[in-house]
Amino acid sequence: MQANGKNFTPILLGSDFNVYGMARSFYEMYHEPVKAYASKELAPTRFTKIVDLEILPGFSEDPGFITEMRRLKEVYRDSDGPVILIGCGDGYASLISEHKAELEDVFVCPYIDHKLLEDLTYKETFYEICEKYGLPYPKTKIITKKMVEENKVEQPFEYPVALKPADSVEWLDVQFEGRKKAFTIKSEAEFQDIMKKVYDNGYQSDMILQDFIPGDDSRMHVINIYVDQYHKVKMMCLGHPLLEDPAPAAIGNYVAILPEYNEQIYQQIQKFLEDIKYTGYANLDMKYDERDHTYKLFDINLRMGRSSFFVTLNGYNLAQWVVKDYVTKDLKDEPVVWANKDDENPALWMGVSADVFEKYARNNEEKTKAMALIKQKRYGTTFEYSKDMNFRRWLLIKWMLHNYRKNFNKFFKENKE
Repeated sequence: MQANGKNFTPILLGSDFNVYGMARSFYEMYHEPVKAYASKELAPTRFTKIVDLEILPGFSEDPGFITEMRRLKEVYRDSDGPVILIGCGDGYASLISEHKAELEDVFVCPYIDHKLLEDLTYKETFYEICEKYGLPYPKTKIITKKMVEENKVEQPFEYPVALKPADSVEWLDVQFEGRKKAFTIKSEAEFQDIMKKVYDNGYQSDMILQDFIPGDDSRMHVINIYVDQYHKVKMMCLGHPLLEDPAPAAIGNYVAILPEYNEQIYQQIQKFLEDIKYTGYANLDMKYDERDHTYKLFDINLRMGRSSFFVTLNGYNLAQWVVKDYVTKDLKDEPVVWANKDDENPALWMGVSADVFEKYARNNEEKTKAMALIKQKRYGTTFEYSKDMNFRRWLLIKWMLHNYRKNFNKFFKENKE
């Protein structure tokens, strides 16, 4: 690819919605397919001309990852211009960070050092960092494996409570019936049952028990950010999710987002990321707590979010920031962009069909705005791209939307306050 006469090569790691969204962002700017490597092929990157995907078995963890990356270093060593490595999942982001010192003689690795990455990824230390920097987060209790084995877990909060793994990367390999990305526990019996299954099925790290913040999906907010190599925030784009995937394995995955502007959130998060000397893409989830009128942070993903194509959809192309930072090198002198201020042409991002959104999204002012945008055809998805359409991909998209419809019919229960 070429930007302002300078050659470069982006490489994406993974094969999920995030990879397709980033590839689409690059394709919209440079009209060339993007190379990607992953351990397996997932539906979003099948039958596409914009992602050149190569499958490397065992690539999603060490030693397979670093073995293949050493081979790829020789493939890309003599490339014309920077070769930018972008991990589109938690595991790949962590692996790039861990091996950054060995990789960065060939690849641009826009990631923080691994110690800071672990502190931010591991929820227990993330909340300690939040405490240090005065960032609101839900009241929290740490539960260890030893506490569960010795039956010494005391419940300090009233039900319902939120329960999630402290180590989201380790959690990827833990499987059992009823497993979720995060749990909303409604009784003591359910709490004890889940805790036993968690540790009986190989999970070793702590669990995070939290006070449940009242309200449904529409109280959530998500922010996608780019921080340059000099640790200065250059782009912040806030979104207001209106609906989440109800399937147990996908809880927390947004399927409808409206762009929003909130100067208080922008100021607070910008100061935090610059103070800790962050680098690269970041994605933070938070929920508005009407009890004290604060936005409480849940976690930080050290990558762009799964639904982050809503940023590109609203005119702030995700790919341009890393290119300006490491290829054309003109980002340093540009002011920070706080997205969506005075935006007269917002676009609704969706991961489901319009009929599913209309049926399941809570009736409120934001839904009214969203339905108006749908009527005006001012909406889009990550995976349905007119410049990358063929019969097989069209069928695949219909199949994915059908599965979403089935999941909502099966799993959705309105969260009544």
